Amino acid sequence: MRYHVKDLSLADEGKLRIEWAEAQMPVLRRIREEFRKTRPLHGVRIAACLHVTTETANLMITLKEGGAQLALTASNPLSTQDDVAAALVKHFEIPVFAIKGEDEKTYYQHIESALAIEPDLTMDDGADLVSTLHRRGGAALEKVVGGTEETTTGVIRLRAMAKDGVLAYPIIAVNDAYTKHLFDNRYGTGQSTIDGILRATNILLAGAVFVVAGYGWCGRGVAMRARGAGAKVVITEVDPLRALEANMDGFMVMRMEDAAKIGDIFVTVTGDKHVIRREHFELMKDGAVVANAGHFNVEIDIPALEDMSISKRRIREFVDEYRLPDGRRIYLLAEGRLINLSAAEGHPAAVMDMSFANQALSVVYLKENAKNLERKVYRVPEEIDRRIARMKLDALGIKIDELTPEQRSYLETWKEGT
Repeated sequence: MRYHVKDLSLADEGKLRIEWAEAQMPVLRRIREEFRKTRPLHGVRIAACLHVTTETANLMITLKEGGAQLALTASNPLSTQDDVAAALVKHFEIPVFAIKGEDEKTYYQHIESALAIEPDLTMDDGADLVSTLHRRGGAALEKVVGGTEETTTGVIRLRAMAKDGVLAYPIIAVNDAYTKHLFDNRYGTGQSTIDGILRATNILLAGAVFVVAGYGWCGRGVAMRARGAGAKVVITEVDPLRALEANMDGFMVMRMEDAAKIGDIFVTVTGDKHVIRREHFELMKDGAVVANAGHFNVEIDIPALEDMSISKRRIREFVDEYRLPDGRRIYLLAEGRLINLSAAEGHPAAVMDMSFANQALSVVYLKENAKNLERKVYRVPEEIDRRIARMKLDALGIKIDELTPEQRSYLETWKEGT
């Protein structure tokens, strides 16, 4: 078995952490038990480009129980948990190509290694694997029948590919499932982003001006958690509807050029490029902390910050100090990479339970239905979304009402009124 991980001696520690996460993922555990019996993915080759974490490990184990042949690579150079990567190789015989801190060349070599299994299905988080496969083209691309995408940034890229007519196979946007973005994006990103900032800096949030760029579901989660810690939260937005919603949710809303003057901590969560730029750095006060919780490190214009600075030093793990000519210091966290996975452990397992349940059931759906789908991006089928919600409620011991025949009839007719 081919693999490339940091150190196999870390495997036993990683296995214990995988077991800890598994205990908090009851929906995925039930799907695994079902897969073990039915083997719905027997013989299917899946190349996965995901954050190599304990939660991802449980998804990989579930897919293997379902009969899939796998290769896993990292979707971010700083998000790999090396002990988990080692455990997947040593204890579960799943090929992994991922090392925390790998350079860009190695990152793409690892993607190529995962694609070497000639997958039938792809599983992506950010669309780097899919875009690499499309650039390569040829027989390997033609063999793929479908794929899934985990995150907002990847969905944006894939929809652009579909619009340009270059997407070669159907993709299910797992990110768009209600049981994913309403919980993973909001509660997972919210908690793990704050966790990453605190682990990296040990900074006090109470009383600080905390600027969140973007008020999508991830931004809402970060803003909500920052406010809960006592911060004064500012939202910057380009969408008037989201800006209005942020205002009515009780947050200050302003342009980034105005927020830059008063902010103590800045977090980008947009999926777009250069949200914090040179003109914003020029306005920031001494000691401003800048972090990114979007998928790629392009949300912060790091080259501009490098160019403006007269010196740079690593003052803490995951904290780089940039000193400007006038003496002001700006602190960039985790090299602008995902702060919640670089400096912390990513989303809690309990919320990733639903996200990865969507992944597991969506690849089975693709195996059975891809031939009837067009080459575009699809939402997760509603029946899968609702099934996962019911399974999660059941695992939590929560029971809800059902419509009576009279109520169902009332909702389905136009003849009854006042």
